[in-house]
Amino acid sequence: MQQTVVTLCWLCLLLSAPLVAREQTAAENEPKRQLKLSPNQQPLTVPKAVQAPAPANSIAVFKSNQADGTTLFSDRKPVNRPYQQLHFDCFACNPNSAINWYKTPLFVRSYNRIIDRAASEQQLDAALIRAVIHAESAFQAAALSKRGAMGLMQLMPDTAAMLGVRDPLSPEQNIKGGSAYLASLLKQYNGDLSLTLAAYNAGPGNVRRHKGVPPFAETQAYIKRVLILHKRYQQAA
Repeated sequence: MQQTVVTLCWLCLLLSAPLVAREQTAAENEPKRQLKLSPNQQPLTVPKAVQAPAPANSIAVFKSNQADGTTLFSDRKPVNRPYQQLHFDCFACNPNSAINWYKTPLFVRSYNRIIDRAASEQQLDAALIRAVIHAESAFQAAALSKRGAMGLMQLMPDTAAMLGVRDPLSPEQNIKGGSAYLASLLKQYNGDLSLTLAAYNAGPGNVRRHKGVPPFAETQAYIKRVLILHKRYQQAA
């Protein structure tokens, strides 16, 4: 089994990220560049000569394999070995996304043990957890957004700390913590799934401020797509 090594500078980058809630603002409604991934696709390796620069204020992560087979994630470009530059944003949040959410391939086998355990512990529908993971990160364990959200369910640093998630890039810790947060929101909103998803995406403060689902194009697109994916994962199960 490969071991993931995170360099000291990468740790410094995470620790220096602003510990702010995932609150939505009007500026955040601008379309974001998306990685269109499916279960059979991996992030493309881009030659160094044509590597696109990181968007302003985004977090660039470089993935490479060392000679001993160890996978290395770092905020610095590897020297003298192939690498992938990863940029992630919320997968289902772009209002202008061209993905057909009724037909896009599902991740029906990924992280089954972890998801089933989290669903049992939190009394959640496993299909809902799977739908949120799909919408947030397209099941990419190393997903990092330009806002600083991390991992499969895209936990912000302060949320991860609140949930006791020490390593947000650990699939088991991330899914367990993200599911606990999802369950707490579902309880807070008395089972209202739309409000729960709105709070997960835009933050409870915005739901409170707008007395319901915020009028953000990103959030409204996100809710619609998670609900579609939720139904599809229920049918697939």
